[in-house]
Amino acid sequence: MTTKLLLIRHGETAWNAVRRLQGHLDIELNDAGRRQAAALAGALAGAPLAAIVSSDLQRAMQTAGAVARLHDVPLHTDPQLRERGYGVFEGLLYSEIEARYPAHFHAWQQRHVDAVMPHGERRAESFRAFYDRSVGAIGHWAERYAGRTIAVVAHGGVLECAYRAATNMTLESPRDFQVRNASINRFTYADGRLALTQWGDVEHLALSLDDIV
Repeated sequence: MTTKLLLIRHGETAWNAVRRLQGHLDIELNDAGRRQAAALAGALAGAPLAAIVSSDLQRAMQTAGAVARLHDVPLHTDPQLRERGYGVFEGLLYSEIEARYPAHFHAWQQRHVDAVMPHGERRAESFRAFYDRSVGAIGHWAERYAGRTIAVVAHGGVLECAYRAATNMTLESPRDFQVRNASINRFTYADGRLALTQWGDVEHLALSLDDIV
């Protein structure tokens, strides 16, 4: 049976706006992110959802909660849908990471998929380990709700992994696509495989901005 998946990146946070790396740090939505979540919820109000699944970090949970308020369906949280763990990089601006950890920053930017940053207070993980974790979590929920439609609210890195899995894009390839905050990205899942049907739908965000003006 084919499962339909609406994979959604959380709304904007203050750290997104200044390119400060979040990883597993639990940052809430900013005002813009809350408006995005409300617009997203309106766009999905009529979607035939069987369940909503969210990362357990509050920026994702707040986004998922806005959608859930308009649907009488189960709302699950799953730590396996968290963003990649970046260890000591978390909480730093990209410019600060480059200045303090130049060798590790270079390996990260050059897509050394098995490289691991210094752990610090939180454990870091390689891109390959993160890919396996996030794609596996998406598959788990797709199989749990086989043949139905679910919304999965997660993070930019998780959506990147889903895109790569669905398009057979190698992990080493540079990312040549955007992952927009509060975007709707449509996939199907059948026979253990993700397939992409629509990427980067943000029409609802443009409409919400027009309404404000």
